[in-house]
Amino acid sequence: MKRGLIVDDSAVIRKVASRILELLHFASATAANGHRALDICAAAMPDVILLDWKLPQTDTLEFLRALRALPGGGEPKVIYCATENDSVAIGRALRAGADDVMLKPFDRLAIEEKLAANGLLG
Repeated sequence: MKRGLIVDDSAVIRKVASRILELLHFASATAANGHRALDICAAAMPDVILLDWKLPQTDTLEFLRALRALPGGGEPKVIYCATENDSVAIGRALRAGADDVMLKPFDRLAIEEKLAANGLLG
């Protein structure tokens, strides 16, 4: 079974995204901040990470760089979840290691399309 990690400071977003991943047959884990997310990744690297555009305690770009420096950290597909189509912020996230971008609010179809586009379904 593939594993997903939702990293977001919103408990509602974590719950909704986790449920969607489970409906798509992913085991899911959640983290409210980048420090916890890095601990989860160090213990068991997920296949996909849905990453909030702004994290408490750890800057999103710092999280991406730290993730990619971990053993196996180049493996997960990271989908940067932005609240607006800010091309500068999105460009920074992509250069720091994000694989794709998805705008919030998202639904099952949006997540399913991103997972399929990144080779994670089927």
